[in-house]
Amino acid sequence: MTDTAIIHVAHARLDAAAAPDFRAMLDTKVGPECTRVLLDLSAVEFMDSTGLGVLVWLVKHVGDRGAIAIAGTRPAVATLFRLTQFDTLLPICGSEEEARDALSL
Repeated sequence: MTDTAIIHVAHARLDAAAAPDFRAMLDTKVGPECTRVLLDLSAVEFMDSTGLGVLVWLVKHVGDRGAIAIAGTRPAVATLFRLTQFDTLLPICGSEEEARDALSL
């Protein structure tokens, strides 16, 4: 594994049905030596509190040792991030390029 994980989420929905697979995939790709995570959510059309909970787990998992940036949020997901103030925890970027810049990749 490397110190950087670039993850393109393929799920259209991050809800209770998809959350276990999403969490397992993140756990596999974001090892203890990983200090930067770029999470591309451009394929995600819907996210509920269960999907958001997996992202909170990711924030705790990476902790103070690293940084996370999210790219490509669709309107429904961006609205969820604003309503829950999740957008104050991490950089929410319009594109993968902006997220790479935010992580200094």
